[in-house]
Amino acid sequence: MQANWSYILLFFSLLAFQNVHSQDIKPKRKTVVPIVKKDTLKKPVTVKPVFQKKDSLLAKSKDSTVVDSIKPKEKIEDIITHIAKDFTIQDAKNQRVTLYNEAQILYTDIDLKAGEIIVDYKKNILFAKGLTDSTGYTQRPVFVQGNQESVQDSMIYNFKSKKAIIYGLKTIQGEMYTYGNKTKRVNDSTVFVRKIRFTTSDKEKNPDYYIATDKAKIVPGKKIIVGGSQLYIADVPTPIYLPFAYFPMTETSMSGFLIPQFDTGSSDRGIGFQSGGYYFAINDYVDLSVLGDAYSNGSWGMRISSNYQKRYRFGGIFSFNYESNINGIRGFSDYSKSSNYNIRWSHSQDAKANPNSRFSASVNLGSSRFFRQSQNQFNVAQTQNNIFSSSINYDKTFVGTPFNMSVTATHQQNSNTESITMTLPSVTLNMNRIFPFAGKGGIKKTPIQKLGFNYNLQGQYLINTTDDEFFKPRMFETARAGMQHRTSTNTNIRIMKYFTLSPNTNYKEIWHFDYIRKNYDATENVVVTDTLRGFKSYREYNFGMSLSTNIYGTFNFKKGRLKAIRHTFRPSISYSYRPDFRDQHLQYVQQSADPNDLQPYTVFDQGIYGGPSGGISNSIGITLNNVLEAKVAPKDPDSDEEDEKIMLLNNLNFSTSYNIAADSLRWSPLSFSAGTRLLKDKLAINFNGSLDPYQVNENGIRINQFNPGLFRLTNANLTANISLRSTDFEKDKENKEENNRGNGANNPPDTMGANIDPTNRFGRKNNNTNSGGTKKAELYKSKIPWTLNLIYAATYSNNGVQPGAVRVHTLGFSGDLELTPKWRIGYSSGYDIKNGAFSFTRLNFTRDLDSWQFNFNWVPFGGNSSYTFFIGVKSSVLADLKWDKNKPPDRRLF
Repeated sequence: MQANWSYILLFFSLLAFQNVHSQDIKPKRKTVVPIVKKDTLKKPVTVKPVFQKKDSLLAKSKDSTVVDSIKPKEKIEDIITHIAKDFTIQDAKNQRVTLYNEAQILYTDIDLKAGEIIVDYKKNILFAKGLTDSTGYTQRPVFVQGNQESVQDSMIYNFKSKKAIIYGLKTIQGEMYTYGNKTKRVNDSTVFVRKIRFTTSDKEKNPDYYIATDKAKIVPGKKIIVGGSQLYIADVPTPIYLPFAYFPMTETSMSGFLIPQFDTGSSDRGIGFQSGGYYFAINDYVDLSVLGDAYSNGSWGMRISSNYQKRYRFGGIFSFNYESNINGIRGFSDYSKSSNYNIRWSHSQDAKANPNSRFSASVNLGSSRFFRQSQNQFNVAQTQNNIFSSSINYDKTFVGTPFNMSVTATHQQNSNTESITMTLPSVTLNMNRIFPFAGKGGIKKTPIQKLGFNYNLQGQYLINTTDDEFFKPRMFETARAGMQHRTSTNTNIRIMKYFTLSPNTNYKEIWHFDYIRKNYDATENVVVTDTLRGFKSYREYNFGMSLSTNIYGTFNFKKGRLKAIRHTFRPSISYSYRPDFRDQHLQYVQQSADPNDLQPYTVFDQGIYGGPSGGISNSIGITLNNVLEAKVAPKDPDSDEEDEKIMLLNNLNFSTSYNIAADSLRWSPLSFSAGTRLLKDKLAINFNGSLDPYQVNENGIRINQFNPGLFRLTNANLTANISLRSTDFEKDKENKEENNRGNGANNPPDTMGANIDPTNRFGRKNNNTNSGGTKKAELYKSKIPWTLNLIYAATYSNNGVQPGAVRVHTLGFSGDLELTPKWRIGYSSGYDIKNGAFSFTRLNFTRDLDSWQFNFNWVPFGGNSSYTFFIGVKSSVLADLKWDKNKPPDRRLF
């Protein structure tokens, strides 16, 4: 309907000026009218001839007033092509042209196809219709202009008055399908339709649903206004009736009111309205929506959100939520009032905008209890997350130099302790490793040529505060600031072909812009710590070297498919030395009435980078790395397949150190870790722990005595996870691909379904499929696709005082079960084996109803016990055609 019907006049106006003198019947003829004029002095150019009525005096007079300047000129801007499969009849006497069977007319971006097209120049009428044969009514007229298409049973068009009558109209505008029995086109901007149906279902004969009305007015590309309308589902009328309706059909956004939703009292705030407000379509790049809630007990809330997008430059989303919640009745003991807010901002820059600098932001900050107490947020994942984090980054690379810079503002918030840590900002300047002694062309062969240097500068302004002091002047009183300079140099030397010696030197300098001073208050018998503003600095350095090599061992097998096992052993020994830098900065403060009871400290102890390192470190480090691989022959010895390499043990590492300068406890605990992947990388197992060679006293402090059994296992962690699919057990690859249905490695299934936000008016599911992405329903018989993810974790600890025990012992599981191509059940839960209880459990039921979507999320038990129910149209055009119901968690538990 958005196609400009007045262009049809231009098709046949040109044909009227052809010199047709006799009736001509020619089968399957193609007529092309070229409009090209050649000039002898210039290259051939396409001209646009103008056909207009002239006065007889025009040839004798050059007066410009003779031509009527008000009447518009009719221009033919391109070649007109008409084709017919059977024949083209040109009747000069009756001024009529007939195209029969697969008739087609092409002009610019307009394409008209029909079974039969008749152009009557005497009556200025164009008639197009289909053909009737043994299969029924076929070759219906199809009119296409640009990306707009309409299909009709037949059409009559007067290319002089530019009016048209269309029977059996079908158009597609965006996601909306329009079907009308009789359509009358008055002009380019007004179309009236009788017996019209609107739907977003792509099923023409039996749509899933439609809105039926007797009459409608269509303004192509702008809006549809209808009278009394009734909703039909599967051709069954429903009691949902509207006296009138308005459908915006513009391709650009429009400002307007957002109708609120009525809340029947699913929460303890009483009845009220949700998500009512106004949408501002500011321009093509920015929009703004302002929504509000109001409830009978006095609670209220507001939400401001904005989307912005500049193509090839940047884009992002900003939102601000504020809620004032009232619980109970004023005057009673259970009455309470709380205010919560949340700010979110996501910004990204297109990589093509500036390859040498980049700005990005990911902000999530606000009240620690916002997601737990909010009545409008059903993001269950956020209620299980105790940490809110934000970062705003600007990165700059200085072309032609080894330097790059990063400016970052970060925020981290613990919703349990309500503590907040922020850096405003953190500035980092890096110099990539340079090799000033490299040979020509960057050749690095000798140890001197391999000598590299790097530099790092970091400055921070750190704020530690709480929810109560956030955004208040008090939060800056305990802020700390400082800078850290680091530089290092290293090289490597090949020794005896098999060993690599790598010496290194590191230097660090710390600048603090605040420091502490401690004094003893004899009256209160306490030590008072004062924070003072001023510049203080200290320096550290260390140097060391490491010696490493690789040892390979291969065990060959003569029988069986196992051909060989390869063991890679990488031992490394290192030495490092660092002087005692703390001793020269030590100060002492009296900490009791006894003047000899002194406490050592440095002015840097509470600084942003801490104090200088204490004690001499003169240590030797030992590290052992192991890797096991196997080579397996193919099952068919006569095949051309290569031997398969299998990783048996990804890593088996041991590390410890020995401090030569220490008076006691010279050996550090022995750390170990191991990891492997089995069952074609589906099962991952990781194990790590620590072994202490020394005993502990009754207070759990290490003493300089070895354990009788050489080592004491202080802690150990074991994790194992596996992901299985039904397709993993199918031998037939074709069936595997058929039943996978989008659950491949590149498109993992949404096992739990997306969170439903009742305030989101333009899409209830994050992975919401569009109206065209429907699955074909079929019987699975005995094959039902499924996925299963298992996570096992166990933690052991032994402090040496109490008997060692398993502190954490859990099994988590999640997955989904696809009963049919359109029915899916998702689940996620876990079991605490040690405490004998289930962890957070969630069930999700989804049903793809073609044009509709059904979703039910359920948390059956626990503090977050709740559910959300939704059924509605997928298309955003009719986003308000839905029904949702929810039961939020009991906010009093939080």
